[in-house]
Amino acid sequence: MQRTVVTINSSGRQAASFIRVASAIGWQVRAQMRDMDGLVAQELSDLPNVTIYIGELEDRRFLDDLFRSAQCAFINTTHWGDEVAVGRSLADAAKKAGVQHYIYSSMPDHSVFGNSWRALPLWAPKFTVEQYVRQIGLPATFVYCGIYHNNFTGLDFPLFRMKYQRQSDSFTWQAPFHPHQPLPWLDSEHDIGPAVYQLFKEGPRKWNGKRVPLAFSLLTPTQVCQEFSLGVGRHVQYIRGPIEIHVQTPIGYREHLSALEETLAEKVAPYFGPDLEKECPKVALELWEGYRGMEEYAREVFPVEEAANGQDWAKEEVETPQRENDSDFLVNC
Repeated sequence: MQRTVVTINSSGRQAASFIRVASAIGWQVRAQMRDMDGLVAQELSDLPNVTIYIGELEDRRFLDDLFRSAQCAFINTTHWGDEVAVGRSLADAAKKAGVQHYIYSSMPDHSVFGNSWRALPLWAPKFTVEQYVRQIGLPATFVYCGIYHNNFTGLDFPLFRMKYQRQSDSFTWQAPFHPHQPLPWLDSEHDIGPAVYQLFKEGPRKWNGKRVPLAFSLLTPTQVCQEFSLGVGRHVQYIRGPIEIHVQTPIGYREHLSALEETLAEKVAPYFGPDLEKECPKVALELWEGYRGMEEYAREVFPVEEAANGQDWAKEEVETPQRENDSDFLVNC
């Protein structure tokens, strides 16, 4: 059945992944963006069945137009601006329009579980929005996305730098996690779209009120490096160490990394919280079997992205790389 679906922050990895799927199956997509900057925005605007809505999420009249007569919405708010206020406004607009299935990309607030766990600043607001969506009675499902494969980069960014060692033609990844600590992973561009589509297809009768952990593998840092090594054809070594920040980083993200290091690494809190840990990756695999694993990502995608970033080791492995513009890069780290 053809449907009209609303997305926001549509050039980000999560929304763009879903838009590509929805467009291909003939759904009418209303894709909100703040502007048309970037390759992804241009790509999505050229897809069939996609209408770009340029506007600010703080504008209530714009939200009314965006949601009017739509049946579904896939909403991934970001930390730019007041995320909680925007999240509430979006939910209000969807309820006013009679949206039949609202899928919100949430994350846990670890402080609610006790154990002296510290909330992660870029995740906790999403949990607050989730509670509001529940309170107003929207038919809603809440997806919790694992760590993006796509976070890995040769650039000098904190936490997920895959550092190339030129002398040995190898890589090192330094992070604070225990080498044998299981972590949830997914390829955001490849796998979020099909999984979210399946949730819409099965509908709120099955999924209303449910939290869904979207992660297609549980891998320790050591296993991640083994998979990466197979993919790039080079030795990849994991080093347990503190998060290093060598580039200008927003204060909010620095605080998030500090809380992550304490809560997830030092205190070994489950990534999604203890209530969802047992469902990962079983639930995601039931939604979408064609996922892209870490080895496949490292072999087919990572060299392209690295060549686009100017990394010499990768330039000989790809022909015409293009760098993706990603507005929610590193949010789910």
